[in-house]
Amino acid sequence: MKLSEMFLAQLEPEARRSRRAIDHVPEGREDWKPHAKSMPLGRLAMLVSLMPTWFPMIIHDDSLDLAPVSGPKYAPQVLSNRAERLQALDEGIEKARQALKGASDEQLAQPWKLMVAGKVVSEDPRHVVIRDTFMHLSHHRGQLTVYIRLCEAAVPAIYGPSADESRFD
Repeated sequence: MKLSEMFLAQLEPEARRSRRAIDHVPEGREDWKPHAKSMPLGRLAMLVSLMPTWFPMIIHDDSLDLAPVSGPKYAPQVLSNRAERLQALDEGIEKARQALKGASDEQLAQPWKLMVAGKVVSEDPRHVVIRDTFMHLSHHRGQLTVYIRLCEAAVPAIYGPSADESRFD
């Protein structure tokens, strides 16, 4: 099995899980956070919605500099409501799907760098970065479901039933 086929098989159920989580984020609570040091709910929901756009970047670009010396810092698209987040998620998943379909194992073995102000902070083969991105997405989606619960909203079933939904995926 090609690496891209393995990642495509993982993308589909993760897309459904992310969509369910985003769909349960309560509206009008964008600035809410469980602790002063925590990320605001709206930013966390936006992060989960936009993470699939990282896959094409990892596949097609050699690096990302979050704060380039000679230019503006990386600034993600701002999403302020459920409809925008779901649309961005769906569009990101489609772009990820297309990028993965076109990726060869040789391409996925090539290095990819994360940089800050021109300094390399991590460098790994693209397939490792993609694997880690799936784990990163799962982590933030789990964090999002905790925020959802703390906002007294229904928590979606993700990998199995929740206290609010009995479905399995």
